[in-house]
Amino acid sequence: MASNYKIERAAREERGRVRSYQARRAVHEHQQKRRVRDNLIAGGGLLVVLTLIVVAQVFYFDGGPGTPAPTAAASATPTPAATAAAGENSGDVPASTLAEGRTWTGTLTLNDIPLSIELDGALAPQAVSSTISLVQGGVYDGLTCHRLTVEGIFVLQCGDPAGDGTGGPGYNYGPVENAPADDSYPAGTLAMARSGDNGFSNGSQFFIVYEDSTIPSDSAGGYTVLGKITSGLDAVRAQITDAGISADGVSPVVPTTITAITVQ
Repeated sequence: MASNYKIERAAREERGRVRSYQARRAVHEHQQKRRVRDNLIAGGGLLVVLTLIVVAQVFYFDGGPGTPAPTAAASATPTPAATAAAGENSGDVPASTLAEGRTWTGTLTLNDIPLSIELDGALAPQAVSSTISLVQGGVYDGLTCHRLTVEGIFVLQCGDPAGDGTGGPGYNYGPVENAPADDSYPAGTLAMARSGDNGFSNGSQFFIVYEDSTIPSDSAGGYTVLGKITSGLDAVRAQITDAGISADGVSPVVPTTITAITVQ
């Protein structure tokens, strides 16, 4: 009897050890599966966040770049949808002959940083004519650069009388002129901002490309290239764009103003 008792006790102990081992193994396997699942979720979440950042950046740029969705502008200009449907200029647009089909030179000063500029009146006669008219009329004096992008595309956008991306000179014009066929905008490019899918929504807003950027075309094409900055861009990067974007996610940390602009 004693011998049988010892055998049964040993068997019970062995069964206990087996169950304990199986329980520990089950817990271990569950923890491993959970770690794998959590890693997959975290990785997927990061991918989603990165994708949303890129999409948001491009979508926002295509919308103006930087202007809101098609609604009436603060300056009482026609809605982008209306001008796009009509496919024509609206308001008192300066004659395209003002550009004289030649290269104009001048200085764009931001926060007292002088930028030497060239405007191509041969390849972008309507846009350059409008810009010359606005410069001569003093429209740009004291206006802010309300928008900065620092991922995917690298632009500083200026020239809005409303200061928030909704304003303009009281007229809209088009079509798109001198846009790059490959959507490539080298550092130093000066180009016109417009609403997405609307080649007749150019106004007073323009943007400076401070790092090489690829900006996707939309149904209206690319963005009218006015000309280029020939010197001073390094100072803009060092004193303005390198500081990044404000907490609002749009404006530069360093408040930026057009302190002067001349062309001749």
